[in-house]
Amino acid sequence: MNNPTLQGLTVFVAGSMLALGQSPAIPGTAPTPTMLTLRQAEQLAIRNNPRIAVGQLLALAEGEVVREQRAAELPTIAGNLTAVEPHSGSRITAGALNNPIVYERAAGGVSVSQLITDFGRTHNLVGSAELRAKAQQSIEAATTADIILAVDQTFYRALGSLEVLKVAQQTVTARQTTSDQIHALTGAKLKSSLDLSFANVNLSEANLLLLDAQNANADAMATLNALLGEEKSATYTLVDETPSAPTPPPDNAEPMVTQAFQSRPDLMAVNQDFAAAKKFSSAEHDLKRPTIQALGTVGDSPVRADQITTPWFGAVGINLSVPIFNGFSFSARAKEADYRASAAGKQVEQLRENIARDVRTTVLHAQSNFQRIAVTQQLLDQANSAFDLAQTRYKFGLSSIVELSQAQLAQTEAQIAFATAKYSYQGSLSTLRYQTGQ
Repeated sequence: MNNPTLQGLTVFVAGSMLALGQSPAIPGTAPTPTMLTLRQAEQLAIRNNPRIAVGQLLALAEGEVVREQRAAELPTIAGNLTAVEPHSGSRITAGALNNPIVYERAAGGVSVSQLITDFGRTHNLVGSAELRAKAQQSIEAATTADIILAVDQTFYRALGSLEVLKVAQQTVTARQTTSDQIHALTGAKLKSSLDLSFANVNLSEANLLLLDAQNANADAMATLNALLGEEKSATYTLVDETPSAPTPPPDNAEPMVTQAFQSRPDLMAVNQDFAAAKKFSSAEHDLKRPTIQALGTVGDSPVRADQITTPWFGAVGINLSVPIFNGFSFSARAKEADYRASAAGKQVEQLRENIARDVRTTVLHAQSNFQRIAVTQQLLDQANSAFDLAQTRYKFGLSSIVELSQAQLAQTEAQIAFATAKYSYQGSLSTLRYQTGQ
């Protein structure tokens, strides 16, 4: 006969081991957990995360735009094959201005055109495209930095949730032991039923804490899997490389702000977009200038009417095109480009202000979280001493169950606070590296 209690215990243990990054011992079905360090997690995310691949592809696309704009500086060559069978004695008498004479012919030839100068427009368009390609590369770097920050934060959140899970499991074990002892003493009429009720309440609270810890760890691991580009749920054993004596945070935020202005890839991107917008604005103003082209054509007419006396043809020339009036289109385009360039400049100013604020705020958070480590360590030491004393007093009947319950609760909260402070500080350092473009 199946034992429901034993089955429930098996499921509970398996769930706890999975939450800890370990696999339950089920022959033939349990995957082997992969050891994963923070550095390995970052490398996996860079290699597999689709957002980074999107940035790389967009950077390649912008590189081709540069070639598209530069094509205007190179000659254009076209081959032509033409055959005409006109109606005898007819002339083209309607339509735009044209040569009305149409002769019977079959000919082939080559036409060449080469831009001599458009007085800077093409040069500015190429420069604008090059700057936008660089901006897209900077955006790709910024996207990579975003992913690395997200991986770091989630990795430390998962480590913190593992510590909280261990605390919850230890709390359940300790309170289960206390509950069993008080139950035995109550049966022997040495403790009251009120003590047993308090012990059971404390045990239920510990079980709820364990459930929340398991859910928090599962959520962190699912988020980490997504950042690593894993569609399926992978099993990892996270390697905790957090130093026992963490490096103190910087005392002054201003050098960090200066470094951020020099190194942040997103700021580089908006600066390059601003420069590209100014180049494009210059190109739009150049629309009002003339364009000079060299033209040439050569070919042969093996089949032709008698009026065409020579079988081959050829001509060269230069064409000067001067814009006179087109409904104010060019002036409107120039003003539009000016406004967009000005808006891009304001975006640079706004981002610089945001970066300065974020760096200073992050330094403050790092300093606060570093101080919390020492404070929570002291709190934990005091809570452990208080619990030992309360437990001893309760055993000798010198205090009530209420005092013991408060000491247990204080100890659990102190353990959780210390674990949270330790990994929150590491997350603050990751954020500071991101904010300063390291």
